[in-house]
Amino acid sequence: MDPNAPTGKAAFRRILLKLSGESFCRPGEGGISVEEVSRIARQISRIAALGVEVGVVVGGGNILRGAQLISRGADVIKEATAHYMGMTATVINGLALQDALESMGCETRLMTTIHMNEIAEPFIRRRALSHLSKGRIIVLSTGTGSPFVTTDTAAALRGKELGVDVLMKATRVDGVYSADPEKNPHAVLYESLNYDQVLRDELKVMDMTAIGMCMENRLPILVFNFKKEGNIERVVCGEPIGTWVGSATRPRAGL
Repeated sequence: MDPNAPTGKAAFRRILLKLSGESFCRPGEGGISVEEVSRIARQISRIAALGVEVGVVVGGGNILRGAQLISRGADVIKEATAHYMGMTATVINGLALQDALESMGCETRLMTTIHMNEIAEPFIRRRALSHLSKGRIIVLSTGTGSPFVTTDTAAALRGKELGVDVLMKATRVDGVYSADPEKNPHAVLYESLNYDQVLRDELKVMDMTAIGMCMENRLPILVFNFKKEGNIERVVCGEPIGTWVGSATRPRAGL
């Protein structure tokens, strides 16, 4: 593990971190940036060193977005096919993150919902829980394995299945705003929200299906800016960063 790992106490026992495909590349670019992957892996390795059980759901938009492909070539590539192509893109990101984590001494397992036995394990809930209990980081690719379902919804589903304490949504902004802060300088940052507010005001947290699933299962969501170095560690240690979405009060460090 990283010798510079934090020594504080974590506020959560088990988390699920949702990383978009854009997490793997520089802003405005596509593909995979080794520097960006290493930066994310370094922070994940540090929270694992605190004893936190970590699952990571990865997107694939830096490589291919099914929705964009559909809009450009609907008469050539079927919609379901485009979604499957997007799912395979998440595996490329998952492989990159797995190797980056292992280069830092973290025992890691890449799991997929589409069988790719030569490069990843199939997602089996009991096996995933076993890995977590042994301190292994699990990287979850290919979403739910079905088309027409986002990786946000997959994260909400896996969060419930794996019994995590919180679903952490990594974004490029500091949390949930009343409007797009990149377009509206007067947008207000929310410290906390309940699910009803998110649904009523159609706030850009996650897709509405994912929000509804989290609400039904009382799974809190923490939206934060992962681009600021050390923020992943800070939110895990209970610092009041980002926006807490849920009915319960945000936990503090020391659990």
